[in-house]
Order: sequence, then C-alpha cells, then structure tokens
Amino acid sequence: MTGGHAITPETVSLRILAGGGMAGVWADLKPRFEQTSGHRLDLFFATTPNLIQEATSGRPFDAGIVPADVMQDPAARARFAPGATMEVARAGIGVAVRSGAPKPDIGTCEAFKTTLLKASSVATVPESATGYAIARVFERLGITEQMKSKTKAQPGPAQVVAIVASGEVELALFLVNVLTTPGLDVVGPFPPELQEDVVFAAALSADTKKASAAQALLAYLESPAGVAIIKSSGMTPG
Repeated sequence: MTGGHAITPETVSLRILAGGGMAGVWADLKPRFEQTSGHRLDLFFATTPNLIQEATSGRPFDAGIVPADVMQDPAARARFAPGATMEVARAGIGVAVRSGAPKPDIGTCEAFKTTLLKASSVATVPESATGYAIARVFERLGITEQMKSKTKAQPGPAQVVAIVASGEVELALFLVNVLTTPGLDVVGPFPPELQEDVVFAAALSADTKKASAAQALLAYLESPAGVAIIKSSGMTPG
C-alpha cells in the first residue's frame, strides 16, 4: 500500500508542464489529486519561454497547465492535442512591498505611474506571461525607458518574493496570488484600466500514452474540489 492506495497496473505517473504562477495551487492540489486518483504527478514548473522550449524539446509529457501565451506559440501548440484548450484559472497583476513597509498610492493610473517612477527598484519576471503583460502596461503609461534601469529581473516568482521580502528591492510586480505570502504586504492590484489577467490553459499532450489518467487530472481541476483549491489560492477558476 502506498498513500492508502494499492499499486495497480492502472496507477501511472504523469509528467505535467506547469506555469510557475500556479505553484501555490499545485502545493495543495497535487497531494489531493494523488490521494484521490492513485496517480502520481511529476510537475515541471517554468516560465513561458522555458515551457515553450520544453514542450518543443521532444521530451515526453502528458499534459500542460500553462499560461495561454504558451498555446499561442505555433510550435508549442502543435505538441498539444488539437481542439479547444480548457481555461483553468486566471489571476490579476498587482504590487507588493516588504512586510511593514509603507504602501504607495496605486489607486489611479496617474498615481500608479508616479509610484513606479519614484520607486528605487522593482522586481518582476520579464520573460514570463506576467512580465509581458507588465511590459505592455509600462508602454501604455509611456515609461518603458524609465523602468529599464529600475527593473531587477528575476528568473521566477519565488525569487521576486524573496528579493522584495529581504528589502533589497522596493516593489514586487507580479500575480496577486503569488504576492499574497508571508514576507510581503500586497498594496493592491493594478488600476482597472491597466489590469491584464494572466490566463492558465490546459490541454493533453498530442503524444501522451496516458490520456485517460491525464484527462482525469483535467477533470479534477474542474471539479468542486479543484475549483475550491484554485479559489483558496487567490485565483479565479475557469
């Protein structure tokens, strides 16, 4: 017996490509799905460019729950099963500071722009779906050039949290669900006029030999239990 389940021929290990912005969801969802299904999940977390690279590398995987930007890359999309993808979750982008630090005004577009220009430094993940959205916001505000020297690029969400929590960088700009964590105080979401939700979409691999088990995972994401986990992690289901 393993985890209350007998190992049977139907018990499989699924390799899943996963966007790092949903890591908090998976921390709870992975053990619950494994306990419920008897299957095991091998999660490959990465940013959008690295997920595209992994999907097109030829290495096998069974499904992806990834930023929709991944699915918009033709080469990556070809590695997934044809047909519509399933929208799993979405989250807005926000601002956070080190716990206890003063919270700047981001309530209007003009106040947000002023705060960004006054900040000594900001941390984000430029090479990610969230980073691409933030870059579009900078462009809309007309501050792309000014923000280049302030932006301290990080390789992933965990590093954004850590470098701002340590006080090394003043502002964290990332998905609000990721920023809601010990060590940071969330200032709030981007102003509505500038907000861009990052959507996470799911699809089976075109080459999976474990379609039944992989489909069970996607069904679990849409089940009441899966939806509750997504909501509790600060994301909006579907």
